Amino acid sequence: MKSFLSTLLSGCFLLLQLPLLAQGDWEVPRTGSGVADLQGVWTSATVTTLERDPVLGDRLVVDVEEALRLEQTAALNVLTNADNAPSDPDRLPPTDGNTDAGYNAFWIDPGTKIAEISGEYRTSFIVDPANGRIPYTAAARGAFLQYGQSSGYDGPEQRPLGERCIVGFGSSGGPPMLPVLYNNHYQIVQNESYVMILVEMNHDARIIRLNAERLPTKFSPWLGDSVGHWEGDTLVVETANFHPQQSFRFAIKHSLYLPSTAKVTERFTRTGPNEILYEFTVEDDGAYTQPWTAQIPMRTASGALYEYACHEGNYALP
Repeated sequence: MKSFLSTLLSGCFLLLQLPLLAQGDWEVPRTGSGVADLQGVWTSATVTTLERDPVLGDRLVVDVEEALRLEQTAALNVLTNADNAPSDPDRLPPTDGNTDAGYNAFWIDPGTKIAEISGEYRTSFIVDPANGRIPYTAAARGAFLQYGQSSGYDGPEQRPLGERCIVGFGSSGGPPMLPVLYNNHYQIVQNESYVMILVEMNHDARIIRLNAERLPTKFSPWLGDSVGHWEGDTLVVETANFHPQQSFRFAIKHSLYLPSTAKVTERFTRTGPNEILYEFTVEDDGAYTQPWTAQIPMRTASGALYEYACHEGNYALP
């Protein structure tokens, strides 16, 4: 039985490598101006998370057998499989009184597979520090925990940004751009002067100015002020001047404290016909004990990107 399982897993691994073999003659597509063409609709959905489970220690990479096990035991995959199971027509009505049951497996799309980069199965997006955890300073960790424990709001202006549909939940619009429970698509459009990234969650448009001057520091736009340039075939984007209300970013799949003084450097590189390697480094001496770096694979998605309509016109927000 063990021999059969090993053979089966080896076969699965070889099948997964076929796309890599097919990329042997692939060349980076280019725009009319000669730079790498990043345009298209991409998804970052995956069960891999920003930070690594402490149980895994410094294990950034796992083998195919462990990757399959992690996929099968991922909490959202387990919940999705339970939701998709046939209903019991003889079950009694629920007794917990929960009326907030609008999100079952039909509505979510968190990803089902472990993130794979260069044939490696990753246990976290963070690659540095080695433990895969955000290296908060004591002061930043305390502020983050205090904010997370707060409850109650004086009015709608204090509700979370994602709940108010100002920006997406967590750090989906970024930067850094992180996958959430659903709507993990990004549409990239570019010309010689700009790169635009349309973020499905929450229909935010990131306008990246190429080879441009940074805005004066008195301007702190949502999603920060992004300026980009090309280094070979890699688009490098540096973002600063974040809006101070966007410092605490909470979502079901990640939580992140990123102060308005932080700097985020992103790198977008086409690594295959159906993939962009998205890398980013976050720096802030007051919030982190060291800069930290992460990598996320973005893969092509079929179909068009439709608008994420939130609760526009709904004035019942408590």
